Amino acid sequence: MHSVINHLCCYFMVKHIILWTLNPDLTEEEKTQVKAGIKAGLEGLVGKVPGLVDAKVIVDGRLASSNADVMLDSTLESEEALKGYAQHPDHLAVVNGQVRPYTVSRICLDFEIG
Repeated sequence: MHSVINHLCCYFMVKHIILWTLNPDLTEEEKTQVKAGIKAGLEGLVGKVPGLVDAKVIVDGRLASSNADVMLDSTLESEEALKGYAQHPDHLAVVNGQVRPYTVSRICLDFEIG
């Protein structure tokens, strides 16, 4: 039974969801540019970062009831792939150049999907 459980674990992928709030001091024009940069940067990592299956960045259609400005919805092959993604130089370049300088809060939810 134990070997069956270990074998099944390999079929679980990982969802990596991030919500950011942009710096309120940014103008609307700056926010539009920042969102476009975050979207292009993170979605552009698919095919560059091993184990990153999909990445979608939501920047448009935000309703007034929202309390976040940008959402990353990404899928990775495994928890190990998520760890590698977090330290990958291309990912860090996007995070340090296009995300962190312009955001004031970050919320993360990582979970397995079967």
